[in-house]
Amino acid sequence: MLKDTLKSKNIILASGSPRRQKFFKDLDLNFTIQLKEVEEIYPNHLKAEEISDYLAKLKANAFTDLHPKDILITSDTIVWHNNKALGKPKNLEDASKMINSLSGDTHEVITSVCFKTINQTIVVHQTTKVTFKELSAEEIEYYVQTYKPLDKAGAYGIQEWIGFIGISNIEGSHFNVMGLPTHLVYETLTVLAKS
Repeated sequence: MLKDTLKSKNIILASGSPRRQKFFKDLDLNFTIQLKEVEEIYPNHLKAEEISDYLAKLKANAFTDLHPKDILITSDTIVWHNNKALGKPKNLEDASKMINSLSGDTHEVITSVCFKTINQTIVVHQTTKVTFKELSAEEIEYYVQTYKPLDKAGAYGIQEWIGFIGISNIEGSHFNVMGLPTHLVYETLTVLAKS
């Protein structure tokens, strides 16, 4: 499978996210983890996938010393709602406000993945539409206090309690909402393995 095709390549995952690291293990890929601090600031005029594309590329550009066999992978997830990007909440109060704004409405979760080699940079992205039921103040408070979702774009994890009880509809990739469009990663790596 893909692991064999990629055996001459060195896959570097530049992500501290335990979920993304688990996805790479579950895709049965050999990879190493390298992290670089990047200030995630983007120009104000960017919208939706332009933001996540920009940030995924920004993270990749922090790596300037790639070797010929390296494939560096970076990614970024945003929640897009009411023409505004929701990143990670600043604190628990901010998390409650974010989830309250998503309650009873549909938003988009956009994940961009950047693949960088010594010769090329490829950016792919996936959009998933997620609809929440009307959440009660008690449900929001319980989730925020119990799960403290400060490391998640839009202040929630679909794989956690709020996802189980609150999401009434989803259009697109479920894994994308968790932070990685796994099918796109597999497809792109399949192409890169042959290059």
